[in-house]
Amino acid sequence: MKSRAEGGFTLVEVMVALAVVALALPALLFTLHQQLDGTGYLRDKTHAQLVAGNKLSELRLLQQVRGGLFRGSDSGVSQMVGRDWAWELRTEDTAVQGFQRVEIRVYAGEEAEGSPLHTLVAFLADLDAPAAAEVPGAG
Repeated sequence: MKSRAEGGFTLVEVMVALAVVALALPALLFTLHQQLDGTGYLRDKTHAQLVAGNKLSELRLLQQVRGGLFRGSDSGVSQMVGRDWAWELRTEDTAVQGFQRVEIRVYAGEEAEGSPLHTLVAFLADLDAPAAAEVPGAG
């Protein structure tokens, strides 16, 4: 009779090892898939931030050319990194004279529906507005 030291693994040991691998492998693949989905979402969010930043830069350039702030709302589609990005721009007056609140929302795709991937809020000063003597609420 051969001793245990000379032999290999028993059939039961091999079957237990295969069962452990069969249980661990799907969990590992699921985790990898979730990681890849998260990476894609962060990539899209980063690109949406760039689109919003570009729209804000365009708005600042228009302010310099026109000599005044853009008022109202606008929407459109921009292309970046080979994809379409829908955006909505809305401005509103603030309590401080000569300042305007600008909100830019960016969506993935050509339609502005669902929740935006990124919302940029900025405050722009009207360079031609008369300086306010006193800020409302200060005092």
